[in-house]
Amino acid sequence: MDTLAAGVTQLRIQRFVNVYFVETGTPGEWVLIDTGLPGSAKTIIAAADKLFYPGSHPEAILLTHGHLDHLGSAKELADHWNVPVVAHPLELPYLTGKALYPPRDPTVGGSLAFMSRFFPAQLPNLGERVQGLNADDPSVPHLMAWRWLHVPGHAPGQLAFYREADGTLIGGDAFATCHHDSIAAVLLDRPQISRAGTPFNYDWEAARHSVQLLAALNPKAIGCGHGPVIIGPEAAAGLRELADNYPVPAHGRYVQEAARTDASGVEHLPPAPKDKLPLQAAVVGASILAAGAAWFLTGGRRRSKSKKQ
Repeated sequence: MDTLAAGVTQLRIQRFVNVYFVETGTPGEWVLIDTGLPGSAKTIIAAADKLFYPGSHPEAILLTHGHLDHLGSAKELADHWNVPVVAHPLELPYLTGKALYPPRDPTVGGSLAFMSRFFPAQLPNLGERVQGLNADDPSVPHLMAWRWLHVPGHAPGQLAFYREADGTLIGGDAFATCHHDSIAAVLLDRPQISRAGTPFNYDWEAARHSVQLLAALNPKAIGCGHGPVIIGPEAAAGLRELADNYPVPAHGRYVQEAARTDASGVEHLPPAPKDKLPLQAAVVGASILAAGAAWFLTGGRRRSKSKKQ
């Protein structure tokens, strides 16, 4: 576990995704921000027991957004602790099984985009456990010193959390503190402020604007959904550099036209570009099968000839 700021602790889950324990200011009270991948509940519970006291539980679980690597253990943890899950109202259709997020775009390039082809689209249904924030009130439940900001582009109701008193920013997947396009770079844990979740960004202009909004805060300490904490002048400087030179992919489903979403889910999707990988994989697979069949037949003939001799 790493300290992001006073009363804010980051826990890395399988060196890939982060969750945050944030103290409320009242001794022994805290909230959990995000819940990692499915199967992370025991790790998070053990960390909470170590950080606070055995049997400790949060006042609530806050979600930056509902993608599987942030939502994954929310239902299990909420049931275990008997606490609510709180998210932006625009996330509720996806968190309650009423809608699916805009489809991932594996054609934007990078190892994360390649792997995204194999990520499940269906999400756990939080049912009555989840409740929406008041969209007109930027205060954060149980965290008096914090406010939330709506930063869409990666998810329709994505949130960032900011504590102005000391410039602490939890950015979700509005951006990353590692080179998130590369799974290898994520696992190597090298700090680098960069765009996040490229194959899952459904509105590149909104994603750019969200980064610009957060850069204007000039944060002094940054933690995101992916990557290590970054503290000091390099935090604001790195985020400003990303905001000034936000890299939009050269190609991809949502590059020229964004998906449109509303309170019910996805309203409009641009046409999907042709994904060449399945065809290439089929060709390679057919070639391997053909080569294997030829080897088997040739080997069989040779064995037959050997027996006759």
